[in-house]
Amino acid sequence: MTILEARAVVAGSRTRRFLALAVICLAELLVVLDNTIVNVALPTIGVELRTSVSGLQWVVDAYTLTFAGLLLAFGNLGDRYGRRRVMVVGLIGVAVMSIAGANAESLGQVIAARAAMGVFAAAVFPATLALVINIFTDVRERALAIAAWTAMAGFAIAIGPMAGGWLLEHFSWHSVFWINVPIAVVAAIATLVLVPESRASVIGRIDLLGIAASITGITLLVWAIIEAPHNGWTSTVTVGAVALSIAVLTGFVFWELRTDYPILDLRLFRNRRFSLPALAIAIGYFSMFGFLFLITQYFQGVREYTPFEFGVASLPFAVSVAVGAPVATLLAQRVGTTPVIVFGLLLTGVGLYLGGQVAVDSSYLTDVLPSMVSMALGLAIVQGPATESIMASLPLDEAGAGSAVNDTTREIGGTLGVAVLGSIVASYYATTMSPLLDRIPAALMNDDEKGFARATVLSVLEIRKREIPPFLEQQRENLILTMKTTVLQGSHTASLVAAGAVVVCALVVAIFMPWAPAHTDSVMLAWRKKTEPGTVDED
Repeated sequence: MTILEARAVVAGSRTRRFLALAVICLAELLVVLDNTIVNVALPTIGVELRTSVSGLQWVVDAYTLTFAGLLLAFGNLGDRYGRRRVMVVGLIGVAVMSIAGANAESLGQVIAARAAMGVFAAAVFPATLALVINIFTDVRERALAIAAWTAMAGFAIAIGPMAGGWLLEHFSWHSVFWINVPIAVVAAIATLVLVPESRASVIGRIDLLGIAASITGITLLVWAIIEAPHNGWTSTVTVGAVALSIAVLTGFVFWELRTDYPILDLRLFRNRRFSLPALAIAIGYFSMFGFLFLITQYFQGVREYTPFEFGVASLPFAVSVAVGAPVATLLAQRVGTTPVIVFGLLLTGVGLYLGGQVAVDSSYLTDVLPSMVSMALGLAIVQGPATESIMASLPLDEAGAGSAVNDTTREIGGTLGVAVLGSIVASYYATTMSPLLDRIPAALMNDDEKGFARATVLSVLEIRKREIPPFLEQQRENLILTMKTTVLQGSHTASLVAAGAVVVCALVVAIFMPWAPAHTDSVMLAWRKKTEPGTVDED
């Protein structure tokens, strides 16, 4: 073979790898896009189905509950039976369940469809990152591929509100489910054509007990977190569920340390370049998911934007994530992962603090925009290098399970963000508004409307539509202003809680994570020597 022929083979192989990356990112886009579009549709769903903040939280969290609970299981099954195979099954399942969601006519049906979509999304997501790790074996190419994978999440956030807003402007909220179907079908076909199969080179007995324990323990924990604001954080139900989940997960740990073929190699957590970036991602997503849930109410309840206007207004947040993630990943290759993650966490904290200072009459350009950009850049700076550090710590045979750990920390952090920050705002809002609404005359609001108004500031959209006597106009305006001020006061407290969490996490990472770049870290080098390459089939 001549030099030119050899170069052509290499170029063709590189082209095929990056085509496969594009398809993998499309599958990732589907999973992330679904969440961002649904967030935009929450106000419309809440109004049409007459549901409270609790109901809206379950539209988000039903997906999260099944998704987080099954990530480890599907990550391990992908390592065992083939990541491409598992991902295609997941893509087809998402398409089918999206059709079910599109035809839903009640809140219960929407939640059931979302839960089923979460099951199949859990099959897709770990496989995407595991395939990237196995396809790109060159260190620099792998870093670029992970940066692209990370940036895709930002791109999904970018087009999610815009696409969702446009759909809601022209169609019903059911359309946010229909949009998933063509994306899933195209991604499944392209995966079969362009993405090489990969699986672990050594396959032992399937760890059925470990799979069952991981699903039970994680699902119980996530459910307890989601329901804690409604059952009470110190209630028997919450404490019992948390205690039971801890017991199950403790048993899971003991079993995984003793079985010959664990679903998850817990020795990975001894590596601080694996465990601490996972913690940083969890805290980052705690703040982001909570922020996205609150900002939906802010733009559509306080500023009274249409869904499309909300999408346009939130675009800088998404663009900042998309741009910041790959830049930060490449920067970490030069200066080290630790300083980049610490800086990103601190920048996220600044954004959260600024967001907590926003008032009803705050300027979008001078008050809201700096908060969004600061937080988004901070999150992007954290998640790109953190993901690269996590996956660089893994043997190729465990790419699926390790990817699932990376994804599980995101989902548990995100679920906590929606549950904790959402409950802070909801509790303050309901406590403050209930006595005021009791004194509102029936001519302005009936009992059903008062119940909706006690639950969420999004009810201002309905309050404005009602025809009332002229002499009640000023009272209505005063009520709306009070509702907006109250929800922002609750958001201020929630923002401070989130900012405190990311600052504490930044200190932990700064103190305990190595500051030297990974390629000069003797611990990292020793860890890499223990890894063995997996197999990549070109079929």
